[in-house]
Amino acid sequence: MGGSAVVVGGGIGGLAAAIGLRRIGWEVTVVERARTLADVGAGISLHANGIRALDVLGVGEAVRAAARRQYTGGTRTPGGGWLARMDGAVLERELGTPIVGIPRAELHRLLREALPAGCLVVGTEVKSVDCPDPGRVRVPFADGVLEADLVVAADGVDSRLRGRLFPGHPGPVYGGSTVLRAISEQPVPLRTDFELTWGRGAEFGHIAFTDGRAEWHAVLNAPPGTRYADPLAEMRRRFGGWHDPIPALLDATRPDAVLHHDIRELATPLPAFTADRIALLGDAAHAMTPNLGQGACQALEDAATLAAALATEPTVASALARYDAERRPRSQSVARAARQAGRMGQRLSHPLAVALRNTGLRLAPSGVTVRAILRHADWVPPSLG
Repeated sequence: MGGSAVVVGGGIGGLAAAIGLRRIGWEVTVVERARTLADVGAGISLHANGIRALDVLGVGEAVRAAARRQYTGGTRTPGGGWLARMDGAVLERELGTPIVGIPRAELHRLLREALPAGCLVVGTEVKSVDCPDPGRVRVPFADGVLEADLVVAADGVDSRLRGRLFPGHPGPVYGGSTVLRAISEQPVPLRTDFELTWGRGAEFGHIAFTDGRAEWHAVLNAPPGTRYADPLAEMRRRFGGWHDPIPALLDATRPDAVLHHDIRELATPLPAFTADRIALLGDAAHAMTPNLGQGACQALEDAATLAAALATEPTVASALARYDAERRPRSQSVARAARQAGRMGQRLSHPLAVALRNTGLRLAPSGVTVRAILRHADWVPPSLG
């Protein structure tokens, strides 16, 4: 079954969906409202399920070559004590790959390069989609109208299309935390590939890249809309006394490189990921907190699953029904788990609760951390036919 599709949104999920649809013989146009592709974002970790989805889409090897495998690290206290260690070699034995770290800009570039020139249209905003008959969809925009057999709404946490499809849904809500992040300007000596450090209502983490630079992020309990006149100075005030290499990471960062945004999620699950000939994908469908590092991986799973369903089902309607049945329970379950992980990890602020959490992590068997990662990363991708 071939066809044509319009993908609304040129982020990770939208680009991956376009790659998958083209691999099964569909004609695809990706419409991105940003006029310039700044690739805003610092770094990203991809678990085995994300890498497996990329393999199905044909870009897994390119991403592996550009990423750094995260073999060593874990979770620490602000003083440097270990709460839990991560062994990427064990994950690799169990799943075929450890977690990998890559700059978002590099991942975006690799996904764009997997699409032909002219497939991506920038500077165009899609505000609505019309379904004039059961077999076609029309996508009006400033310069005209695109007609297709399918629309993929990958337009992010503030998805306009989701709001039109489900007007009674409350939409995204503030998750209780705000995040600041950046990539270091130059390489930083690091003893581990990946770390999280949990304090009281705060988390600081890093991901090492192949060139020696690193992404760092700081998650803080704060009222929504909190902003700082000098974000880097605030990070030094809050985290400058925490263990190495946190001060070194901050010292290696340009003040203008720090990004800041509030964490929002779809706390109320959607009743469906599809409507008519429209499929919601990625954050538009299941925006979640970042506590499990699964947001992008779930979007990649969406893309692979949608392509597989369209490749093997006899009609678009049956393919979309299958996509919804396979993706909605899993991604919404992961979103719930991410929310719970945040409540038990970074968001805890009461001293007694923090002490109990830390004691529990120290006393837990060494395999507990690995099993927690395996629970969400052990996903078997579908075949594209």
